[in-house]
Amino acid sequence: MSCSVDFTHLLHSTLQTQSLFFSTFNINTYQKPTSSLLLLSMSPGAQAQQAFRIEPRNLTVRMGATAVLKCEVLRASGTVQWVKDGLLLGPQRSLPGFPRYSMIGKRGQYHLRIENAQLEDDTFYECQAGQSDTSEGIISNAVWLDVLIPPSNPYFTMDMAAYWVAGESYRVTCVAPDAKPEAEVILYKGMFLALFCLYFYIWFLCYRVTALSSDNGRLLACHAKNAALSKPVVTTVTMNVYYPPDAPFIVNLDRDEVRAGRMLMLECVSGSGNPLAALRWSKNGEIVSTTWEADEFARKSRSVLKMVITPADNQAELSCESFNAVSLSPLSITRKLDVFFDPEELTLSGSLEAIEGQEVVLSCLAASSNPPVDIRWWLGYKELNNTVFIREEGDNGGMTTVSNVTHRFSREDNGLMLNCEAFNKGTRFSKIKAAKISVYYPPQKVWLDAPAQDVPLNAGTKVTLICHSTGGNPTPTLTWLKNGKAVAHAPKQTSSDMAAARELHLVLTASDNMATYRCDATNKAKKTISAHAKLLVYFTAVSMKITAHQEVLRQGEVLTLECLAESSNPTANIFWSVGAVRFGVTLSTKHQSGAVTVNSTLLLNLTSQHHKQNVICQAYNPVLEEGANTYYQLNVLHPPEFSSAQPTEIQVEEDEMATIPLLVSANPEGISCVWLHRRETLVKGDPDGSLEIRNATRRDAGLYTIKCENEEGVSQTAITLDVLYACDVTAEKDPVFVNLGGTADLICVADANPIISDMFSWKWLGEEEVEMGEETQEDESGLLTIRNVTRAHAGLYQCTANNGIGLSGSVNVQLVVQFKPELQKGPQWRKVASRGDGSTTAELVCRAEGIPRIDFSWEKKGVLLDLANPRYEEKTVREGSFHTSTLRVVNVSAVMDYAVFSCYARNSLGEDKVDIQLVSTNHPDPPSMFRHVSSTHDSVTLEWIPGFNGGLQQKFRIRYQWDQSVSFQYVDVFPPDATTFTVTGLQPVTVYNFSINALNAIGESDYADNNAVLTITTMCQFGVTRIQISPSELPAYMTAVFTFVIGIVLMLNVLGCFLGLRWKKKCDQRGTFSSSRSSQSSVRNSNKYESGEKINTAAQRTLLIDSGSETESHVYESCDDSHYYYHPTIEYRPSLRPVPEERRGLGETQLCLWPNNSKHIYHLYDVIIPICVLSRCSRCRPPSCEPRQPCI
Repeated sequence: MSCSVDFTHLLHSTLQTQSLFFSTFNINTYQKPTSSLLLLSMSPGAQAQQAFRIEPRNLTVRMGATAVLKCEVLRASGTVQWVKDGLLLGPQRSLPGFPRYSMIGKRGQYHLRIENAQLEDDTFYECQAGQSDTSEGIISNAVWLDVLIPPSNPYFTMDMAAYWVAGESYRVTCVAPDAKPEAEVILYKGMFLALFCLYFYIWFLCYRVTALSSDNGRLLACHAKNAALSKPVVTTVTMNVYYPPDAPFIVNLDRDEVRAGRMLMLECVSGSGNPLAALRWSKNGEIVSTTWEADEFARKSRSVLKMVITPADNQAELSCESFNAVSLSPLSITRKLDVFFDPEELTLSGSLEAIEGQEVVLSCLAASSNPPVDIRWWLGYKELNNTVFIREEGDNGGMTTVSNVTHRFSREDNGLMLNCEAFNKGTRFSKIKAAKISVYYPPQKVWLDAPAQDVPLNAGTKVTLICHSTGGNPTPTLTWLKNGKAVAHAPKQTSSDMAAARELHLVLTASDNMATYRCDATNKAKKTISAHAKLLVYFTAVSMKITAHQEVLRQGEVLTLECLAESSNPTANIFWSVGAVRFGVTLSTKHQSGAVTVNSTLLLNLTSQHHKQNVICQAYNPVLEEGANTYYQLNVLHPPEFSSAQPTEIQVEEDEMATIPLLVSANPEGISCVWLHRRETLVKGDPDGSLEIRNATRRDAGLYTIKCENEEGVSQTAITLDVLYACDVTAEKDPVFVNLGGTADLICVADANPIISDMFSWKWLGEEEVEMGEETQEDESGLLTIRNVTRAHAGLYQCTANNGIGLSGSVNVQLVVQFKPELQKGPQWRKVASRGDGSTTAELVCRAEGIPRIDFSWEKKGVLLDLANPRYEEKTVREGSFHTSTLRVVNVSAVMDYAVFSCYARNSLGEDKVDIQLVSTNHPDPPSMFRHVSSTHDSVTLEWIPGFNGGLQQKFRIRYQWDQSVSFQYVDVFPPDATTFTVTGLQPVTVYNFSINALNAIGESDYADNNAVLTITTMCQFGVTRIQISPSELPAYMTAVFTFVIGIVLMLNVLGCFLGLRWKKKCDQRGTFSSSRSSQSSVRNSNKYESGEKINTAAQRTLLIDSGSETESHVYESCDDSHYYYHPTIEYRPSLRPVPEERRGLGETQLCLWPNNSKHIYHLYDVIIPICVLSRCSRCRPPSCEPRQPCI
C-alpha cells in the first residue's frame, strides 16, 4: 500500500476532526443533574443564602502532577462536597475511599486536591453546597480537568536491523504511542528532515524513503512531541545501506613476460562497496584463491596471490574478480602471462662406444622451451660442425629442438668428453649435456706361468696357474678353460693400465692328469688371443663301490661282498674292515688309459651286532702313501633286543612326571610294544618313546612289564617304579586321655616313602614350657611317651614328619589330663555379703577345675539344699575344664540365710568341698602375700592377693616410709582392682618400709599379712660431675703417679660394685620379711590357695604399665602413727636433692657419685674416668651392718 499522501492537506483534515470531537461537549450548556443530588427547595423564612465566592475553573495538568480545583463558599450552612462525573465524593475533607483526593483550605474554602493525576481523573467536576435550614443548596458550573500524557518512546514498526539496498524505496513507519493530546512525529535522515507524521490514537501517517549509498552509516531519527513535553522524545537507528564495490585492479604485475621459477606476489585491490568486496583469483577459468582481507578503515579489500611461475603457466589467463551481496555480477580484470622457460632436460642419444674406425651418428634433443634454444656440439676442445637441426611445437606452448651429428672415431678419441650445449636467448641461460666417448681395440700379447709337463704332481697338491695379458681397450677379460670348458672357480682377474692377470688355483685330482688348461684374452674389440698348458698327476682310486650278493640279510647267514676301486695312478692295494676287525682279500687288476682298476671279495658271518654297522673297503697307494675308501651299511634282520643301558628301577617324586625309558632295538623297526602293570595293559607304545605318567601318585608304584615284537620275534623285560612322596601324618588316637600321674603315649603315623630314621619330631604348642617325654620311632610310627603326667602337660602337641621329600607333614594331638575336682578357695570365694532385710538377692559362686565332667551339690548348715524351693536357684556353666555353679538366694533373710553353705564338686576321680559363708556387708578383709616384684633407682613394683571385699567395691592403699621421713606417705592404687602397682618418685639407695590395706565404703581393713612391713632398698643411680684438669700444670713424674693411683681406684671401684650387688641380693633374701617372720608364717599356713589365685604373667605386665602413672595416684601423709589424717595431693612427689650436671669439655673427667656426696678427685690426665663412690652405710646397710660401717 502506498502512503504518498499530500501532507499539508492531511494535517488540516486531522485538526478539523479534533475540533469536532471537543465541540460535542459544551461546558456552558451542560445540564446539571439536580433531581438526584440536591433538594433545592427552601423552607419559608430562609435567611443568609449560601453563595460561591470562588467557583472552580477548567484546569489542565500533566499526568503525575497535582491538580487543585478551587471552590470557596460564603455563609456555608449546608454540606459542601464535590461531584466527579456525577458521583458524590463525600463531605469529609480526607475523602475516604479516594486516597489521592482531599479537600484543602481554610474555613469556607473547599479546594479539591488531586495528587498524581492519572488518565482516569480526566473528566468534569462540580462543587456544591447542600440545603440547610437557612439556605437553599447551590451548585457550581461543571469544569473539566484535562490530564496531559506525554508520548512514550517512539519505535519503528519495520525491521531496522536489516540492510537496505541503494536505489530501492522502503516504507518507514514510526509510532509514538500513549500520548494525549496526539503526538507530532517528525523523521530526520542525518541532519535533514525526511517526513512529517501525526499520530491520532490508533492511526498514523507514514512515508517512503529511497536508500542512497551515501546514507550508509547515517542516523534515521524519529522525534515525537506533544503539549505535555518541552523537548521531543527521540528514537534513532543507523542505516545500513548495501551497494556494490568498484572494479578491481592488479598491483605488482608491470609486464606480461615473466621467467619460470620466479615467485610472483600479486595484489588485487577493490575499493568502496558495502559490504566490502569479496575477491577471488582464477587461472584459465579455474579458481585458485578465495582468500582476501577487508580494511574497514580504508574502505577497500585486498587479496594477495603468491604464485611460483612454472612453464605450465605460459599463455595462462590470470583474473581477479570483486563482488558483494548486492552485486548484479562480479567485476574483473584479466592478464595473459608470457612465460620464458628453459628446456627441462637435454637427451643425448646414440652409441657412445665404438670400435676403432667405426662411424657413429649422435643426436641431442632439447625439451620444450620458450623461446627455442640453439644447439652446438663439442668433442674435447674441438667443435663438430657436421650437424642438422629440427624444431617442433612442444609442451606449454614452447618449441623442442633436435640436433644430429655424424663422426668417425679413432683410438685418439678414447676418453674425450662429448658436449651438447643448448642456449636460450630469452632467459640468457645455457644447459650442457656431456658424455664420455669410449673407443675399443684388441690386446697385444697373452702368456702362462705353469709347471713343466713332464714333472709328476700328486693328487691333492695345490698348483697355481697364472695368465698374463698386455694392451687393449678396454682391459681384456681373461677366461680359464679345462679341456675346452670354462673353469667356474677361477679367482677374479687383476688389471692395471696396460696389463691384466688372472690366477687359477688347483687342488689336483685324477681329472687333472694330462688335462689341457687354456687362457683366452678378449675385450669389446671382439678379437681373442690364447695360451695353454698340460699337467701329469698321481692319484688314488677315483671311485670305489661295494656290491652285496644277497638282498635280504638275517643274523646267522654268510654275506658275500665285492669291492671295485676304479682308475688309480699308480696301482692301489685293497683292505677290508668291519669295526676294528680287518679281513684278508683276493685281488684282481685292470689297466686302462694309464690308470689301474682293482677288484676284491669278502665273506662275512652276520649277527645282530652287525646291524647298521659299516663294512669298509680301502684302496691304498704306496707311492702316494694315501688311499681312498668306501663302506657298505649292513641291514641285518633280528627280533627285538633290549639295550644293556635299559634301567631296571626308576624313582620319582609324587606329583611329578614319571618317565620310564624304553631302550629297545630291532630290525625291521616296526616294533609293537605293550606296557603291562598289575596284569593290566596300559598303552601300546612307540619303541622309540618312553612311558610318561603325569602327576605320578603312590598308586602308580610297582612292576611294569614291556613286551615288544616284530616280524622276526618277541622279547620282554621288567622295570620297577618307586614313587617317593612326602609324609602324610595322622594321629593314631586323638584326643589322648590320661589320669594325673599316669603315662601318656601319643602316637602319630606317617604315610610316606621312603621311611627314614629320625623322621619324627614332637613340639609342645602351649605357652609355658613343660618337660617333653621320650621320642621314639617304630617304622612308620612316631611315639611320644610322657611319664608322671602333670596338669601342665595337658594341651596340644604337634607331631611333624619329614623324609626329605616335599614339605613336612604334621598333625596336632590333644592330651587331656584327667584329675579330680579342685575348687578355688581364696578369701574372695569363701565369703559372700548381702543385706539381710529380705530385699536383696545373694549369689554364691563355686568354681572348680577338673576332668572329666564335674557335678555340683549344695548344703546349708550340713543339710542338702532343696533346689526345688523357689528361694534357691542354681545354674552351672562349663568352659573347658572349668565348671562354675552359681547359687542364687532370693530375698536374703539375716535369720534364715546368714549361715555356712557347702559346695561339693564331684567327678569319677574324686570330689572337693568349699564352705562359703553368707554374711552381712562389712569392711574388707586385709590383702595377703604382699611381696616385692622389682625395683629401680627411683621406683618399686609391688604385688599382693586381694582379700574378701566385704560385699562392696574395694580399693587398695600403699603406705611407705624411709629412715629420714617424719611421717608415712600413702598412695591409692589405680585402677582400684589392680593387684600390682609401681610406686615412683623414690630416692636411690634408700631403705623403704611398705605396707598395704584395703578400703570400701564401710571402712578399711588391717594391713596385709598381720600388719607385716616389707623392707626394700632402691638401686644405685650414677650421676655426672666435672673436674677441670690442666695437664700443663703438673710435671711428668706426677702424671705417672696419678695414673697409677687412678688405676688402683678403678680396680677397687669394680670390686666394690661386685660386692655391693651380692650384698643387695642377700638383703632381698634375708630382709624382706625380717621384722614379721612369725606373722608371715601364720599367713603362709592360712593361705594355701596362693598358687590358684595369682594373676597370670601377661596380666601382671599390663597392670604394671597401667598403674605405673604417678599422676593417677593419690599420696597421703600422716603426722602421727596412731591417728591418720589424710591429705590428698594429686601431683605430690618426694623431694630429691638435685645432682648438678654441667657441660664437659676437653680436660674434664666423669665421676659417678651418690647424691649428697660430692667428692672431687684430681688427676693430670686428659681422660674421662667414671668412679662410683658409696656415701654412707646407713643408706644401704643390711640389718647385720654396724652403724657407719663402710660399704666398700
